Order: sequence, then C-alpha cells, then structure tokens
Amino acid sequence: MSMGAPTVTCIVIVYNGEAYLDEAITSVIQQSSPDWELIIADDGSSDASREIARRHAGADRRIRLITHPDGGNHGTGATRNLGLSESWGDFIGFLDADDVWKATKIEEQLGLFAQHPEVAMVYGRTLIWHSWDTTGTVDFFYELGVQPNRVHMPPVLFRNLLRNVYQTPTTCSALMRRSAIADVGGFDESFAAMFEDQLFFAKILLHFPVFVSGRCWAKYRQHNTSTSAASTAAGGDLATQIRCLKRIRHYVREQRRHPSVHRRVGRGDQMAVERMLARLHLQHWATRVRRVAAVRPPPW
Repeated sequence: MSMGAPTVTCIVIVYNGEAYLDEAITSVIQQSSPDWELIIADDGSSDASREIARRHAGADRRIRLITHPDGGNHGTGATRNLGLSESWGDFIGFLDADDVWKATKIEEQLGLFAQHPEVAMVYGRTLIWHSWDTTGTVDFFYELGVQPNRVHMPPVLFRNLLRNVYQTPTTCSALMRRSAIADVGGFDESFAAMFEDQLFFAKILLHFPVFVSGRCWAKYRQHNTSTSAASTAAGGDLATQIRCLKRIRHYVREQRRHPSVHRRVGRGDQMAVERMLARLHLQHWATRVRRVAAVRPPPW
C-alpha cells in the first residue's frame, strides 16, 4: 500500500441510481472520521448517475468514479469486485446507491476493530427505512438473533444466516478487513442482482469471528424500484436463493475436503446447509403446485 493510503474504502455501486445517489455520497462525505476514500463503481448507468459522481469527484479528491472497461452492465457481484480491485483501504465498507450511512459509522466501527483485533467484520442493526417517503409505513429493525455488543465465533452467525429469519450482515452496515475479503475470494460474479452478498457473508461467517453491535449505522431504503423489490415482483427470489445455497453447499464441501488455515468446517455446518436447502426445495415445489392449481380449469 502506498504512503498516505486511506484506512477505509467505501464502495458505492450504482446502476441508474440518480434519484438517491447524491444522498448516499453525501452520507459518506459527512462522516465524523475523514480517513476514507470513496469509489463509485458505475454498472453501465444510462441516467445521470455518472454526472452526479463526477461532480462529487471534482469537489473532493478522496472520491473516484470507475466503470467496467466496456462501460456495460455486469451486475452486482462483478461491480462490487470492480470496486474492490481499485480500493486501497485496509477496511472495506459497501453502500448501495439508495442507502445511507449514519455520520459516526466509520469512526465507531474502527474503534471496535481496535478493541477486538481478532475480528474480521463489525456490523450492527440496519434500519429498514420507510420514513424517507410519506407512505406512512413505519421504520423497523429485524432481530439480530444473537446477543449484541460482543464477539461471536463461527459457526453461530453462519447458521443464523442460513435460517434467514434474523438480521445478519447487510452490505450497508458491515465493515470488513480487506484481508478477510481476499481470503474468501470476493464476490461471485454469476449473481448479477440478488444474493451475491449472502453468499459472500456466508463465507466470512463460516470462518472468522465477528463483532455484532446493537448500534445502527445504516439506513436501508425501501422503495418499489430497488433491485430487491424488482426481484420479488418477478418471482425470482426463491429460485435465486436456492442457487445461492447450492453454491454455499459446494463451498462447504470444498472446505471440508481441503481445510484452509482458517476455522475447519465441520459436518454440522454441512448438515445445516442441507437442511435449509431441503426446506427451500419443498417451498419451491409447493409454490409451483399452487400456481398450477390456480390456472387449471375445474374438472366440471
């Protein structure tokens, strides 16, 4: 790393995010700690996202806009990796273009890393943010599923992520060591819209101790044009989740065959994945049966 490199790299990935991008960037600029760089990785936007990014980059030398070499749209996994390839920080945080960081995120999370040098990641509660709009829907938090404000050793958080009922790490809340990201190989680029983050976090949680805080450092904006909303509306969530779990299963099997220097993966981890995968297959089958029954004409 070169002299004067920042401690933290924030990576904002954006695809046609002009409506909210300025607010996301501003939430990084307003951090109480100035020791950061911001990489805005554009995924082939056709709106004003690049112009917004260039304006901020022109005003603050800590901010850079990057694009894929062909200027095209490659999806979330590939675009997160693009940002990683251009980053300098020892710690990495992600922020999607429609979300925001609270002003003390970097300062407080770096403080926790200093207190707990053994952990690979720090995350806290994420606000499910409806109140940015006037819909009347109330903001809320998901349960963390573990005792907050302490270090948790694997595989506790890994098993919670598989269950998919608690708030596990979110890209906007987590801050991670660059070394841990490199150890798990970054993001799977075959996931272009959803679940690339869950597959990535599963690998981190399988191997490394993680500090879970009761603090909230990020707001996860809810709106009808988000990637997750679009995926849910298209009915592709369950199929993609199954594909993600199959990748996790493959990863777990490989770790059992070829143990690394990290925590040795056990048979219990493999069985936890198999149970969840069987449950999702059953849910997928039941959904297909209901759809067929809904369109089949009555026998009379």
